[in-house]
Amino acid sequence: MARRVKRQLKNEINVVPYIDVMLVLLIIFMITAPMINPGQIDLPQIGKSSIAPSAPLEVIIKADSSLALRDREKTTIEAHVTHQQLIDAIKQKQSQNAEQPVVIAADKNVRYEEVIKVMDILQRHQVQKVGLLAQPK
Repeated sequence: MARRVKRQLKNEINVVPYIDVMLVLLIIFMITAPMINPGQIDLPQIGKSSIAPSAPLEVIIKADSSLALRDREKTTIEAHVTHQQLIDAIKQKQSQNAEQPVVIAADKNVRYEEVIKVMDILQRHQVQKVGLLAQPK
């Protein structure tokens, strides 16, 4: 009588066929990747503005809270002004250029309240571009 051999179940996975498939896929990708053309994006083009950006008006707040105004477009000399003269000068410049930028240069010892007052005046008179001037270290 022939003796029957019992088969035992293995709880292992044979990964050799999977490795073969992976290597075939790798070769296919390595061959086809250089053949694919990358897509090109056509970006819209714009013309340069014919109007050169204007130099900002510089409102200077000194340590004693007095105001001075410097028009960088015309001169480097600062002119001492009152709040009303400041408003009039800015309105006059805005009549020429509605997008007239204004920068505030305050002494580092000036109270924050004084800077806020000047910013409030500029905001009430519809100055759109207001910046703070700082000195780099």
